[in-house]
Amino acid sequence: RARDRERRSRTAVAPLERLKILQQVSSSSAYNGVYSGLSHMWKTEGVKGLFKGNGANCVRIVPNSAVKFFCYEHMAHGLLDLRRTFDKDAEMDVLTRLGGGAGAGIVAMSATYPLDMIRGRLTVQKSAADAAKSGGANYRGIYHAFTVIAQKEGFGAFYKGWTPSVIGVIPYVGLNFAIYETLKDQTVKMQGLRSASDLSVFAGLVCGGVAGAVGQTVAYPFDVCRRRLQVSGWVQAGVQAGGPVYTGMFDCFRRTVAEEGVSALFHGLSANYIKIMPSIAIAFVVYDQLKIILKPEIKISAG
Repeated sequence: RARDRERRSRTAVAPLERLKILQQVSSSSAYNGVYSGLSHMWKTEGVKGLFKGNGANCVRIVPNSAVKFFCYEHMAHGLLDLRRTFDKDAEMDVLTRLGGGAGAGIVAMSATYPLDMIRGRLTVQKSAADAAKSGGANYRGIYHAFTVIAQKEGFGAFYKGWTPSVIGVIPYVGLNFAIYETLKDQTVKMQGLRSASDLSVFAGLVCGGVAGAVGQTVAYPFDVCRRRLQVSGWVQAGVQAGGPVYTGMFDCFRRTVAEEGVSALFHGLSANYIKIMPSIAIAFVVYDQLKIILKPEIKISAG
């Protein structure tokens, strides 16, 4: 059930997710703006076009979440045990949770990164008709994409853009947890509650939304760099056909700013903001139900 809910939550915001990725890697004005971008996708590709790459994202998110929560518990408690070798009275605090969260985010992202890379390419590849005109062929699905990339580009291609992804995870997770916990504490004081467990779902939703928005904004340029590196030099990337071939993260940042301006590092951010709230809303419902069934202590972070 949890797996199905997780997939539904991703599918519900899939059009916004695809639009965000298209805006990140495309220089076309057709995708400027949320409404105009979604309208263009609908007119040119139909309903199916709104959900391109969603299958790979749904496959990716289940193991990603499982690895993240599993590693978070072990890493946070591992850091606490390490602290207790120097201070026997050390307790679980925000910094320890931040370290555990950042480590868990890096491990989970790395473990499922090939699926994320495939999802990115499935999202932006040319239409079948355009691919046929140019003498190319589209990926027919996740397995086909995996085999073609492995044969033509080697296994290293599955980790294109990994470095900016790792760097971006650290401020995103750090700010996410720090702001979320701080806002909850302040809300508890303002409402005169006994503890954060007494907060309403709506209050937690607002705290999580603000934390997620701030974390996303700070880490967003690294996400743009990741997506551009994933499709760099790939001829089937219809939205970036004839675009630059980057040699690495620093080259991507340098050329993007020089050729398109600093604002290009934030292309797609508005669609991402809109995606955050429904994503967190659905996530809260999912984890709230899990708490009722399993009664574990679960920390929810925007993502």
